Amino acid sequence: MTRAPETTPNSVAVDTGMAALIGRESFRRFMTARIGSITAQQMLLLAISWHMYDLTSSAWDLGLVGLFQFMPGLAMTLVAGHCADRMHRGRLVVGCLAAQAMTASLLVGATVTHAVTRDVLLGFSLFLGAVRPFQMTGQQSLLPMLVPQSLLARAMALSTVVQQICVVGGPAVGGLLFAIGVNSVYLTCAALFSVSAATCAFVRYDYLPPSREPVSAVSVLAGLRFVWSSPLLLGAISLDLFAVLFGGATALLPIYAREILHVGPQGLGLLRSAPAVGALCVGLVLSQRAIRRGVGKKLLVAVAVYGLCISAFGLSRWFPLSLILLAISGAADAISVVVRQTLVQLETPDRMRGRVSAVNTLFIGASNQLGEFESGVTATAFGVIGSVVLGGCATIFVSLAWSRLFRSLADRDNLH
Repeated sequence: MTRAPETTPNSVAVDTGMAALIGRESFRRFMTARIGSITAQQMLLLAISWHMYDLTSSAWDLGLVGLFQFMPGLAMTLVAGHCADRMHRGRLVVGCLAAQAMTASLLVGATVTHAVTRDVLLGFSLFLGAVRPFQMTGQQSLLPMLVPQSLLARAMALSTVVQQICVVGGPAVGGLLFAIGVNSVYLTCAALFSVSAATCAFVRYDYLPPSREPVSAVSVLAGLRFVWSSPLLLGAISLDLFAVLFGGATALLPIYAREILHVGPQGLGLLRSAPAVGALCVGLVLSQRAIRRGVGKKLLVAVAVYGLCISAFGLSRWFPLSLILLAISGAADAISVVVRQTLVQLETPDRMRGRVSAVNTLFIGASNQLGEFESGVTATAFGVIGSVVLGGCATIFVSLAWSRLFRSLADRDNLH
């Protein structure tokens, strides 16, 4: 695929407004496919979990569904990055979306024929977990090829907005469809994945043939070496790793809802949604007004604000205040995500973008999973409130330490 000439009036190089971004046909198609695919993924994962619980009524089996999705994803992430650098990224994403459409269709057939068992659902979970890293690294490394550098920060912010909307809305739509029947969810997912694959197939960009570097452990691990050799990238990616590792309080929210704030399951839903609302609001602002100066300091301040909000949430006994603090933490996290991902893409040559994106994805996945484990361990040792407050304080400390350890990150003035 080669890029078709841009004919919209907003494609003029000096126009860096939102109209210029939305006016790019390839970007519109990419975002349309992203909306459909994220929504379908959220619905499909929720449906598989519900289906498993309907079959077995076992919390252990629900945990296995998550484990079977996480482990192959962790194992395949670096391989996926290597593939994204050696293959046509658009076709890689299309293939992943088509594979997920096929999975949803097979689940429809298995449900109709009453062939769905615990092992069948675990097998599909394993397959979906293995496919997702290839889609994620392909998408992350493809986006910078669809927009000029002057629009990349806005594109990242808009991508964050889309993701937050789909993460919140996907499960809600899936829940409504599940009331009709599980196959209504699977059919909708199959349709969304198919439409997304077809839309992504028409995304045009300048495709450069990959290098003829032989496939080896050295080439697969090249992304790790590249990040390690760049203090700016190492600082940005590791900052997010430790901030989420220490500052994540998601795993303990059910305890806060029931025993500390006394708001029940309805309140738990609001607590889980509050960070996404904050991230959505900030993402909309950043998609209109990109951060232009002092990006390194603002990144570090955003992480410190995130930690401060988590510590304050840990001490809060008033439900409205807790919601506000979580929303602000989500807003600060959105600033961190947009700045970090934009820096990673701009500082990485195109031939390495897939493998570096894979390293970034690997760090994010590890921080989320290890963060939940860390919350459980520290809650056992120091109590629930002590765990959250100490985690937030540790995040603030990390922000201060990184400002000294990674001066190239702290002194970075602009994104470009």
